[in-house]
Amino acid sequence: MPRYAQLVMGPAGSGKSTYCATMVQHCEALNRSVQVVNLDPAAEHFSYSVMADIRELIEVDDVMEDDSLRFGPNGGLVFCMEYFANNFDWLENCLGHVEDDYILFDCPGQIELYTHLPVMKQLIQQLEQWEFRVCGVFLVDSQFMVESFKFLSGVMAALSAMISLEIPQVNIMTKMDLLSKKAKKEIEKFLDPDVYSLLDDCTSDLRSKKFKELTKAICGLIDDYSMVRFLPYDQSDEESMNIVLQHIDFAIQYGEDLEFKEPKEHEDESSSVFDEYFQERQNE
Repeated sequence: MPRYAQLVMGPAGSGKSTYCATMVQHCEALNRSVQVVNLDPAAEHFSYSVMADIRELIEVDDVMEDDSLRFGPNGGLVFCMEYFANNFDWLENCLGHVEDDYILFDCPGQIELYTHLPVMKQLIQQLEQWEFRVCGVFLVDSQFMVESFKFLSGVMAALSAMISLEIPQVNIMTKMDLLSKKAKKEIEKFLDPDVYSLLDDCTSDLRSKKFKELTKAICGLIDDYSMVRFLPYDQSDEESMNIVLQHIDFAIQYGEDLEFKEPKEHEDESSSVFDEYFQERQNE
Protein backbone atom coordinates (compact mmCIF):
# COMPACT_ATOMS: atom_id res chain seq x y z
CA MET A 1 0.00 0.00 0.00
CA PRO A 2 1.17 3.55 -0.65
CA ARG A 3 2.31 5.92 2.06
CA TYR A 4 1.36 9.58 2.23
CA ALA A 5 3.25 12.76 3.04
CA GLN A 6 2.59 16.47 3.37
CA LEU A 7 5.66 18.64 2.87
CA VAL A 8 4.74 21.68 4.99
CA MET A 9 6.60 24.68 3.57
CA GLY A 10 6.51 28.44 3.73
CA PRO A 11 8.40 31.51 4.95
CA ALA A 12 9.56 31.78 8.55
CA GLY A 13 6.67 32.71 10.82
CA SER A 14 3.96 31.52 8.43
CA GLY A 15 2.64 29.01 10.98
CA LYS A 16 4.09 25.70 9.81
CA SER A 17 4.53 24.15 13.27
CA THR A 18 1.11 25.41 14.38
CA TYR A 19 -0.42 23.95 11.24
CA CYS A 20 1.18 20.56 11.98
CA ALA A 21 -0.02 20.59 15.60
CA THR A 22 -3.60 21.57 14.77
CA MET A 23 -3.84 19.23 11.79
CA VAL A 24 -2.71 16.31 13.96
CA GLN A 25 -5.42 17.16 16.49
CA HIS A 26 -8.02 17.47 13.73
CA CYS A 27 -7.07 14.09 12.26
CA GLU A 28 -7.18 12.47 15.70
CA ALA A 29 -10.76 13.71 16.03
CA LEU A 30 -11.48 11.93 12.74
CA ASN A 31 -9.82 8.75 14.06
CA ARG A 32 -6.97 9.12 11.59
CA SER A 33 -3.39 8.40 12.58
CA VAL A 34 -0.99 11.15 11.51
CA GLN A 35 2.67 11.51 12.49
CA VAL A 36 4.99 14.53 12.33
CA VAL A 37 8.67 14.71 11.40
CA ASN A 38 10.59 17.88 12.30
CA LEU A 39 13.03 18.82 9.52
CA ASP A 40 14.00 22.22 10.91
CA PRO A 41 17.48 21.97 12.47
CA ALA A 42 16.99 25.44 13.99
CA ALA A 43 13.65 24.70 15.69
CA GLU A 44 13.53 25.66 19.36
CA HIS A 45 10.18 24.23 20.43
CA PHE A 46 6.94 22.88 18.98
CA SER A 47 3.68 21.70 20.49
CA TYR A 48 3.42 18.24 18.96
CA SER A 49 5.05 14.85 19.42
CA VAL A 50 7.49 13.81 16.69
CA MET A 51 8.35 10.43 15.26
CA ALA A 52 11.69 11.88 14.07
CA ASP A 53 13.60 15.09 14.76
CA ILE A 54 16.43 16.24 12.51
CA ARG A 55 18.11 17.83 15.54
CA GLU A 56 19.03 14.32 16.63
CA LEU A 57 21.14 14.16 13.46
CA ILE A 58 22.45 17.73 13.28
CA GLU A 59 21.67 21.16 14.80
CA VAL A 60 22.29 24.66 13.49
CA ASP A 61 23.79 25.78 16.81
CA ASP A 62 26.43 23.04 16.65
CA VAL A 63 27.35 24.01 13.10
CA MET A 64 27.63 27.71 13.99
CA GLU A 65 29.85 26.92 16.96
CA ASP A 66 32.27 24.90 14.81
CA ASP A 67 35.27 27.17 14.27
CA SER A 68 36.36 25.24 11.20
CA LEU A 69 33.08 26.04 9.40
CA ARG A 70 32.44 29.65 10.49
CA PHE A 71 28.82 29.74 9.30
CA GLY A 72 26.13 32.22 10.24
CA PRO A 73 22.48 31.21 10.81
CA ASN A 74 21.48 30.93 7.14
CA GLY A 75 24.69 29.29 5.99
CA GLY A 76 24.50 26.94 8.97
CA LEU A 77 20.96 25.88 8.10
CA VAL A 78 21.86 25.21 4.46
CA PHE A 79 24.85 23.15 5.64
CA CYS A 80 22.56 21.15 7.94
CA MET A 81 20.09 20.41 5.15
CA GLU A 82 22.87 19.35 2.77
CA TYR A 83 24.25 17.08 5.49
CA PHE A 84 20.75 15.67 5.92
CA ALA A 85 20.53 15.00 2.16
CA ASN A 86 23.69 12.91 2.43
CA ASN A 87 22.22 10.91 5.31
CA PHE A 88 18.74 9.94 4.19
CA ASP A 89 19.36 6.50 5.69
CA TRP A 90 18.84 8.14 9.10
CA LEU A 91 15.36 9.24 8.03
CA GLU A 92 14.60 5.83 6.54
CA ASN A 93 15.42 4.16 9.85
CA CYS A 94 13.22 6.63 11.73
CA LEU A 95 10.25 6.16 9.39
CA GLY A 96 10.44 2.38 9.30
CA HIS A 97 8.40 0.48 6.73
CA VAL A 98 4.83 0.77 7.98
CA GLU A 99 2.21 0.70 5.23
CA ASP A 100 -0.44 3.42 4.97
CA ASP A 101 1.69 5.94 6.85
CA TYR A 102 0.47 9.55 6.79
CA ILE A 103 3.28 11.92 7.78
CA LEU A 104 3.60 15.70 8.01
CA PHE A 105 7.12 16.97 7.37
CA ASP A 106 7.61 20.30 9.18
CA CYS A 107 10.23 22.01 7.00
CA PRO A 108 12.54 25.00 7.59
CA GLY A 109 11.43 28.49 6.61
CA GLN A 110 14.38 29.50 4.40
CA ILE A 111 12.76 30.12 1.03
CA GLU A 112 15.92 29.31 -0.94
CA LEU A 113 15.50 25.65 0.02
CA TYR A 114 12.40 25.52 -2.20
CA THR A 115 13.48 27.81 -5.03
CA HIS A 116 17.04 27.07 -6.17
CA LEU A 117 18.74 24.60 -3.82
CA PRO A 118 18.34 20.87 -4.64
CA VAL A 119 17.85 19.55 -1.08
CA MET A 120 14.04 19.47 -0.95
CA LYS A 121 13.82 18.07 -4.48
CA GLN A 122 16.19 15.28 -3.43
CA LEU A 123 14.05 14.60 -0.35
CA ILE A 124 10.92 14.31 -2.49
CA GLN A 125 12.62 11.89 -4.88
CA GLN A 126 13.76 9.79 -1.93
CA LEU A 127 10.28 9.75 -0.39
CA GLU A 128 8.81 8.67 -3.71
CA GLN A 129 11.30 5.79 -3.84
CA TRP A 130 9.96 4.77 -0.42
CA GLU A 131 6.46 4.71 -1.99
CA PHE A 132 5.24 7.97 -0.50
CA ARG A 133 2.73 10.09 -2.36
CA VAL A 134 3.86 13.63 -1.61
CA CYS A 135 1.87 16.86 -1.59
CA GLY A 136 3.43 20.26 -0.99
CA VAL A 137 1.54 22.45 1.47
CA PHE A 138 2.72 26.04 1.05
CA LEU A 139 1.72 28.39 3.87
CA VAL A 140 1.53 32.17 3.78
CA ASP A 141 0.54 34.34 6.73
CA SER A 142 -2.83 35.94 5.93
CA GLN A 143 -1.80 39.01 7.93
CA PHE A 144 0.96 39.54 5.37
CA MET A 145 -1.33 39.20 2.34
CA VAL A 146 -3.72 42.10 2.87
CA GLU A 147 -2.09 44.33 0.24
CA SER A 148 -1.86 43.68 -3.50
CA PHE A 149 1.94 44.00 -3.71
CA LYS A 150 2.44 41.59 -0.83
CA PHE A 151 -0.10 39.21 -2.32
CA LEU A 152 1.80 39.07 -5.62
CA SER A 153 5.01 38.44 -3.70
CA GLY A 154 3.40 35.54 -1.86
CA VAL A 155 1.99 34.13 -5.10
CA MET A 156 5.39 34.21 -6.78
CA ALA A 157 7.01 32.43 -3.82
CA ALA A 158 4.34 29.71 -3.95
CA LEU A 159 4.66 29.44 -7.73
CA SER A 160 8.45 29.20 -7.51
CA ALA A 161 8.22 26.30 -5.05
CA MET A 162 5.59 24.59 -7.20
CA ILE A 163 7.74 24.76 -10.34
CA SER A 164 10.95 23.79 -8.56
CA LEU A 165 9.58 20.76 -6.69
CA GLU A 166 7.17 19.45 -9.36
CA ILE A 167 4.66 17.91 -6.96
CA PRO A 168 0.96 18.61 -6.30
CA GLN A 169 0.75 21.70 -4.12
CA VAL A 170 -2.00 23.20 -1.97
CA ASN A 171 -1.50 26.85 -1.03
CA ILE A 172 -2.92 28.03 2.27
CA MET A 173 -3.45 31.36 4.03
CA THR A 174 -2.88 30.70 7.71
CA LYS A 175 -3.82 32.57 10.88
CA MET A 176 -7.27 33.48 9.58
CA ASP A 177 -8.51 33.29 13.16
CA LEU A 178 -6.27 36.24 14.08
CA LEU A 179 -7.78 38.62 11.53
CA SER A 180 -10.38 41.21 12.44
CA LYS A 181 -13.75 41.13 10.69
CA LYS A 182 -12.66 44.05 8.51
CA ALA A 183 -9.40 42.33 7.55
CA LYS A 184 -11.24 39.08 6.74
CA LYS A 185 -13.52 40.98 4.38
CA GLU A 186 -10.53 42.66 2.71
CA ILE A 187 -8.59 39.42 2.30
CA GLU A 188 -11.49 37.53 0.73
CA LYS A 189 -10.61 38.97 -2.68
CA PHE A 190 -7.14 37.41 -2.47
CA LEU A 191 -8.33 33.83 -1.98
CA ASP A 192 -9.71 33.48 -5.49
CA PRO A 193 -8.51 36.75 -7.00
CA ASP A 194 -9.37 38.72 -10.08
CA VAL A 195 -5.73 39.42 -10.87
CA TYR A 196 -6.38 42.28 -13.26
CA SER A 197 -8.40 44.18 -10.69
CA LEU A 198 -5.42 43.79 -8.36
CA LEU A 199 -3.22 45.10 -11.15
CA ASP A 200 -4.85 48.51 -10.86
CA ASP A 201 -4.08 48.56 -7.13
CA CYS A 202 -0.47 47.57 -7.77
CA THR A 203 0.34 50.01 -10.56
CA SER A 204 -1.53 53.10 -9.37
CA ASP A 205 1.46 54.29 -7.32
CA LEU A 206 4.19 53.17 -9.75
CA ARG A 207 5.92 55.96 -11.63
CA SER A 208 8.19 53.77 -13.73
CA LYS A 209 6.65 52.49 -16.97
CA LYS A 210 9.00 49.49 -16.93
CA PHE A 211 7.84 48.40 -13.48
CA LYS A 212 4.21 48.82 -14.54
CA GLU A 213 4.80 46.57 -17.55
CA LEU A 214 6.64 44.01 -15.39
CA THR A 215 3.79 43.93 -12.88
CA LYS A 216 1.29 43.53 -15.72
CA ALA A 217 3.31 40.61 -17.12
CA ILE A 218 3.42 38.90 -13.71
CA CYS A 219 -0.33 39.31 -13.30
CA GLY A 220 -0.83 37.90 -16.79
CA LEU A 221 1.29 34.85 -15.95
CA ILE A 222 -0.71 34.18 -12.79
CA ASP A 223 -4.05 34.66 -14.51
CA ASP A 224 -3.33 32.80 -17.76
CA TYR A 225 -2.21 29.57 -16.10
CA SER A 226 -4.45 29.75 -13.00
CA MET A 227 -1.83 27.81 -11.06
CA VAL A 228 -2.01 29.58 -7.71
CA ARG A 229 -5.08 29.72 -5.52
CA PHE A 230 -5.28 29.92 -1.73
CA LEU A 231 -7.43 28.15 0.82
CA PRO A 232 -8.23 29.82 4.16
CA TYR A 233 -6.98 27.97 7.24
CA ASP A 234 -8.68 28.88 10.49
CA GLN A 235 -7.52 26.64 13.32
CA SER A 236 -10.59 27.59 15.37
CA ASP A 237 -12.97 26.36 12.66
CA GLU A 238 -13.25 22.61 12.04
CA GLU A 239 -14.93 23.07 8.65
CA SER A 240 -12.10 25.27 7.41
CA MET A 241 -9.55 22.65 8.48
CA ASN A 242 -11.58 19.86 6.91
CA ILE A 243 -11.76 21.66 3.55
CA VAL A 244 -7.96 21.99 3.52
CA LEU A 245 -7.50 18.33 4.44
CA GLN A 246 -9.94 17.23 1.73
CA HIS A 247 -8.00 19.09 -0.96
CA ILE A 248 -4.69 17.62 0.19
CA ASP A 249 -6.13 14.10 0.42
CA PHE A 250 -7.51 14.45 -3.09
CA ALA A 251 -4.12 15.61 -4.41
CA ILE A 252 -2.40 12.46 -3.10
CA GLN A 253 -5.45 10.23 -3.54
CA TYR A 254 -5.51 9.23 0.10
CA GLY A 255 -7.82 6.28 0.66
CA GLU A 256 -8.39 5.69 -3.06
CA ASP A 257 -9.22 2.05 -2.28
CA LEU A 258 -12.13 3.36 -0.20
CA GLU A 259 -15.18 5.18 -1.47
CA PHE A 260 -13.52 8.53 -2.01
CA LYS A 261 -15.25 11.82 -2.78
CA GLU A 262 -13.68 14.84 -4.41
CA PRO A 263 -13.63 18.13 -2.50
CA LYS A 264 -17.04 19.72 -2.77
CA GLU A 265 -17.30 22.06 -5.73
CA HIS A 266 -20.24 24.32 -6.47
CA GLU A 267 -21.55 24.89 -9.97
CA ASP A 268 -21.76 28.59 -9.31
CA GLU A 269 -18.37 29.99 -8.39
CA SER A 270 -20.03 32.73 -6.38
CA SER A 271 -21.12 30.01 -3.95
CA SER A 272 -17.62 28.63 -3.42
CA VAL A 273 -16.26 27.27 -0.18
CA PHE A 274 -14.57 30.63 0.34
CA ASP A 275 -17.88 32.45 0.32
CA GLU A 276 -19.35 29.92 2.73
CA TYR A 277 -16.45 30.44 5.10
CA PHE A 278 -16.69 34.23 5.12
CA GLN A 279 -20.48 34.21 5.31
CA GLU A 280 -20.24 32.12 8.47
CA ARG A 281 -17.70 34.53 9.92
CA GLN A 282 -19.93 37.53 9.17
CA ASN A 283 -22.92 35.89 10.86
CA GLU A 284 -21.04 35.32 14.10
